[in-house]
Amino acid sequence: MQGALQSSCSVFAPHRLPGPLISPQLRRRGRTSHRKVLCQIELKPPPYPTNALEPHMSREAVEYHWSRHHRSHVDSLNKQIAGTELDGMPLEDIILKSYNKGDLLPSFNHAAQAWNHDFFWQSMKPGGGGHPSGRLLELIERDFGSLERMLMELKAAASTQFGSGWAWLVYKANKLDVGNAVNPLPSEKDNKLVVVKTPNAVNPLVWDYSPLLAIDVWEHAYYLDYENRRVDYVSTFMEKLISWEVVASRLEMAMQRVVERARAEEKQRMDEDDVIIGSREDMEMYLDSDADDSEAE
Repeated sequence: MQGALQSSCSVFAPHRLPGPLISPQLRRRGRTSHRKVLCQIELKPPPYPTNALEPHMSREAVEYHWSRHHRSHVDSLNKQIAGTELDGMPLEDIILKSYNKGDLLPSFNHAAQAWNHDFFWQSMKPGGGGHPSGRLLELIERDFGSLERMLMELKAAASTQFGSGWAWLVYKANKLDVGNAVNPLPSEKDNKLVVVKTPNAVNPLVWDYSPLLAIDVWEHAYYLDYENRRVDYVSTFMEKLISWEVVASRLEMAMQRVVERARAEEKQRMDEDDVIIGSREDMEMYLDSDADDSEAE
């Protein structure tokens, strides 16, 4: 495929979703002008030939989806953020900043869709489908009761999303209002797998969830191959296209992220305790010193 942007700006290192949770496709490129680095979100093709998903997803469908829709979001985003405070930010930060607690800024839709599409391409592989294994399967069975139950919920979410949007399998590590949006599942337990669906460009990053798998249910994702038969497209995606290896890798990164956050929070608490203890000791020394001066008089 022609036209993929090449990277000439140093690769960014997002802090929100490390490793495979962050698409390695979404890099930066830029040039130095008057000591200011101008960067652009990079567009790259799917991680396989455009005919590699046939017969389940045709070459025409992949190329149309990638070269028109995905490209349009990347190009539009780069134009919108040029010269603004968002220029040069990691894509995930642009998404959170432009989500603006649900009061969307103009750049949000293009930023989120650029991220969503790259994540979607990597969620599939030639000869995909089958069944997960290892820790991923263990958590699926723990949190849904069975793999079949999880797939049923995911299929229902993708099939019933009204209008355009996405269906997701995510690792949910919080149940509180995360500050940027109302958490959709506050009653669910922490540190578990859940299925969610989102309208339009919204993705689970705005709830501080870790996405593991995405199904694009915008009509342009399936119409060329399936016309208006969304349910058939969703079934085929789940049975023939999912890369469970990628999903499992994303889960490991999500769980490691939780561990690292817990360590950072514990360190912060210890540092705060040290400050409090130090302040108390200083106060006690001051009071003791003041008492000694009084006795001397």
